[in-house]
Amino acid sequence: MALWGNTKSSILFKLGLLTLAAVYSLGLFSGGPVSAAQLTSRSLTLGSSAVSASTTHLFGFTIATTGNVGSIIFDYCTTASGTCTAPTGLDVDSVTLSNQTGATGFVVDGTQTDTNTIVIDRSPSSVSSSTAVTYTFSSAVNPSATNTTFYTRISTTTAVDGGGSTVDTGAVAASTATQIVLTGYMPESLVFCTGGTVSLTGGGLPDCSTATSGSVSLPDFSPTSVSSAISQMAASTNASAGYSITVSGPTLTSGSNTIAAIGGTAQTSQIGKIGGQFGLNLKDNAAPDTGSEVTPTTNGTNYKGQAKSPFATADNFAFTAGSAQQVAASDNGGAGPTDSQRFTVTYIVNVSGAQPVGSYTSTLTYICTPTF
Repeated sequence: MALWGNTKSSILFKLGLLTLAAVYSLGLFSGGPVSAAQLTSRSLTLGSSAVSASTTHLFGFTIATTGNVGSIIFDYCTTASGTCTAPTGLDVDSVTLSNQTGATGFVVDGTQTDTNTIVIDRSPSSVSSSTAVTYTFSSAVNPSATNTTFYTRISTTTAVDGGGSTVDTGAVAASTATQIVLTGYMPESLVFCTGGTVSLTGGGLPDCSTATSGSVSLPDFSPTSVSSAISQMAASTNASAGYSITVSGPTLTSGSNTIAAIGGTAQTSQIGKIGGQFGLNLKDNAAPDTGSEVTPTTNGTNYKGQAKSPFATADNFAFTAGSAQQVAASDNGGAGPTDSQRFTVTYIVNVSGAQPVGSYTSTLTYICTPTF
């Protein structure tokens, strides 16, 4: 009997070893991942790098492992690995998830109270490897030390509340920075020029540096045709009430001989006019075919310059000798500041057959007055 008993015990002991070995072997092949894979294309973009700024933190990365994801954890630390020490002044306890792409449906875990950790949850569902994702958190408070690098360790897990198995991990770096503060002052400004011509830039704006000489030659006068020529001017100002441009000067004179100024009431060109006719306007004319409209075109907002009566009607000309007359103003849509515009002034001369021979001249003075 003793021999049997010993034999039976020996057999049971050996069976037990075999059973334990089988269970251990199954455990090796049926368990979860041995180690987490690395998230790729990782980045953290700060809405502001200023210290202690309440701003957005935009994370972007690519999932490495296909599988269920129920949580994503964002741990802010002073180092990329090892013990996680919270960066001084950083606070992500009150962030909101304002945008998410790639793997969506997450909400911020309201039970998370650490100032340096964000956990976002959803019902666990599968995400394919190589899926690019982004998560934008608003109201994140940056660390309080300037020019300081900090790190966020990211990990995905299979369950909510940051639980389950860790699937993928990775770290990103960001830094606070000293803000560059630029200051400057825009003083009261008036840019005004006159010349025979004023060219436009490639963007269609007047360039006063290109203004040519103010010496303008009219074609020889004739009782059978109108003589015409142009000059140009440009103006801009930041004056609150804009600018006004006036012209003054004598009529055309040669010794004691003159050509009559048209006067303050605009008239059309009259070839062979007895006593002569000298006038100007700031319009695109057909008779004679000369002149152009203000450039860029007046729009009542940032381009407010326009011709003023009696110089604002095409094919009608005016001029009063010896007194200042307003020819233009930046008051389209209400007097105010305006960007630069170019005006083209057309001059006409008509004479009768009895007009005395001579070289006729007039010196005109244009004045641009801004009101600040």
